[in-house]
Amino acid sequence: MDLIEVASNAKPPVARIMDFGKFKYKEERKLRKQKKKNSEVKEVRFSPFIADGDYNVRIEKIRDFLGDSNKVRVVVVFKGRQLGSKQFGYKLLERVLDEFRDRVVIDMEPKFLGRHLAMVISPLKKKILKNKDAKTENKKISSKEV
Repeated sequence: MDLIEVASNAKPPVARIMDFGKFKYKEERKLRKQKKKNSEVKEVRFSPFIADGDYNVRIEKIRDFLGDSNKVRVVVVFKGRQLGSKQFGYKLLERVLDEFRDRVVIDMEPKFLGRHLAMVISPLKKKILKNKDAKTENKKISSKEV
């Protein structure tokens, strides 16, 4: 048991007798819960006939959002007669998925919501990524040995 000062600014200062390791563990768990709640759903909008430069800028934004552990809603917005060419929207979302194929999980499959074709993706957990990297390393090593 340790003597821990809880509120140093109070008059008189408040102190408690408790297990410091247990206290520290509980504080760490509170911080982890807060981090989980801070993840947001960010939205990136595309047009079905987007230029390569604009596409690359939006892909970088998605990469930044996923790096911050946020979910990303990828939306293709159709205007006017573009609704007759829905297949281009699906192709665009497939192209976006190909950019991040091994690093994301699809939370919501592409579906139409009015004039918007939307899909939600989220980053894989870091532990899963590390396990995948380790497995690929083992495969590379075993293939070299044979």
